[in-house]
Amino acid sequence: MANANGNDMELESKSCSHRHDQPTITNLHLCSQIILRVLVISSTLAATWIILTAKQSVLVFGIPFDARYNYSSAFEFFAFANAIASAFCFLSLCFLIFSSTRPSSSTPPNFYILFFFRLHDLLMMGLVLSGCSAATAIGYVGKYGNTHAGWSPICNHFPSFCNRVTASIAISYLSVICLLILTILSLHIHH
Repeated sequence: MANANGNDMELESKSCSHRHDQPTITNLHLCSQIILRVLVISSTLAATWIILTAKQSVLVFGIPFDARYNYSSAFEFFAFANAIASAFCFLSLCFLIFSSTRPSSSTPPNFYILFFFRLHDLLMMGLVLSGCSAATAIGYVGKYGNTHAGWSPICNHFPSFCNRVTASIAISYLSVICLLILTILSLHIHH
């Protein structure tokens, strides 16, 4: 009889140690994931909306000129990168909420689910960062020009357009920071 109790204790200790080997997601981790994903969705949507509506028409020496986001392929890429990231982050938020409220949510998350979030956050960060980099490079040329190539700055002629582009890029960099934090958080789930 004592031997049976000893085996029961041994089984309990093995099952407890097995639970510690599984990754666990705390409520704080889940809330931070949800808040950061909502921030990414809202900031990428705002950046997309601002860049898509950035346009200005001016008369320079009596000649009408327009500045629009679609005149630059870098700004188009920036807009589409933010829109794609917003859509995919919305889908990942829905998936996160669904997977955390399922009836078996007391069981540890599947390795593949955690891997999906890690990969998703990393890819979205790369996509948004590349869009920000492209837009920043063209924005710099628009503001300061390039004397070696003979390109004059345009922001002194299109201040409203340049201010909207600058705001859009700054908001998008906020989403890059949130995605970086999400990537780091997904790597530090308790094992």
